Amino acid sequence: MTDLRNYISLIKKTKDLKTIKKPVSTKYEVAGITAKVDGSFAVLFENIKESDFRLVSNLVGTRTRFSQAVGSNETKIHEKVISAIRKARKPKILQQGKFMENVSHDLSILPIVTHFEKESGPFITSSVAYVKNPETGKQNSSFHRMMPIDKTHFSIRMVEGRHLHRCFMDAKEHGQDLKIAITVGVHPAISIASAYQAEWGKDEIDIANSLLGGKLTLSKLPFTGLKVPSGTEIVMEGKILQDKTHPEWMVEMLQTYDHHRNQPVFELENLYFRNNPIFHDVLSGFTEHRLLMGMPIESKLNGELKKTHPQTKQVSMTNGGCNWLHAVVQIKKKADSDAKKIIKKTFELHRSLKQVTVVDDDIDPNNAESVEYAMATRFQADRDLVVLTKVRGSSLDPSSDQKNLQTAKMGIDATRPLSKRPEGFELAKIPKIDKIKLEKYFK
Repeated sequence: MTDLRNYISLIKKTKDLKTIKKPVSTKYEVAGITAKVDGSFAVLFENIKESDFRLVSNLVGTRTRFSQAVGSNETKIHEKVISAIRKARKPKILQQGKFMENVSHDLSILPIVTHFEKESGPFITSSVAYVKNPETGKQNSSFHRMMPIDKTHFSIRMVEGRHLHRCFMDAKEHGQDLKIAITVGVHPAISIASAYQAEWGKDEIDIANSLLGGKLTLSKLPFTGLKVPSGTEIVMEGKILQDKTHPEWMVEMLQTYDHHRNQPVFELENLYFRNNPIFHDVLSGFTEHRLLMGMPIESKLNGELKKTHPQTKQVSMTNGGCNWLHAVVQIKKKADSDAKKIIKKTFELHRSLKQVTVVDDDIDPNNAESVEYAMATRFQADRDLVVLTKVRGSSLDPSSDQKNLQTAKMGIDATRPLSKRPEGFELAKIPKIDKIKLEKYFK
């Protein structure tokens, strides 16, 4: 039960998947349909005009489907992810992967989607890259979007300083191309683990195996020697060329266009795919993209803050902050200094954060109106506001200094002052209101 088809069968049973049999184009039409149903259900396109492959989108576009992917429920997502990180274990190795059923050397057979009018081209947006760590010899798994240049080359987006870029720079310094494998169409648990930024030298695929109950299997590729999930729909292996770049620009998590970049070039050696393959597309800046990237960070913040600051009850990466730039931390306050200490620690744990709001345990951190209420009734700007200037931030934020990766950050202590009378902040309740059913009174 560790491949994409197993997951699709699961969400089909729970009626979270809808199938489109009508011919659909990869040029804007797939993206438009995905945007229209954003979050509500996953979509399987069975008839793609430009390709013989099927295509699926919106796989984990809600927290419910995200919880299904990690084998949990919505209230225990973070416990499951945190446990998988702590108990990561290596998958078993199979001789032959299912993806070996077909082989090609032509990238144009793939149903790569053109999403937005001003992007530099179509992009593979669900691609997970696998490389060998030059220091430890272990593999690393991470998300990287890819734009086709011709039938055997892609540009590949890297973030400077992250693990793939470090491996690439090491190979380049040694005068070598970097051998790499790419998967498209894996069980979402693998995607979720690959979106997590594990410590240098740790392999995210071990986290995926833990999420999947230790049942994940890998298979070795002939050219690169790298190991990828055996049930993957589409696998590419090749190398990132040390001395070539290509211009590209794309829409990011904030639904804004990133600036133009010259990115390294991937050269294909082999393209493998299963019979009747399924291509996975992630619509940039919409809920699946934001949850895939933001939820592993939310799990990390929940685990680390509860460990260092036990008064922490819950952390939410907000929808309005694109599940990346804003966090709300719910605490059971013991001292007036708690909130500012937690603000500092939260910024340290996720440097892309731009705003951290701390609220009491009677405020729902997932409800924007509830958080604003806390700010309106418990926050004083001259006392409870923390402002940081010229600090490292997200490269995605168009209002920041993107060249030098500098931004300003704001921490908001929206908790009750312990020196004030508690009754003044108590939310009034009506006894037995939960037992009142309006349909009994209005007929």
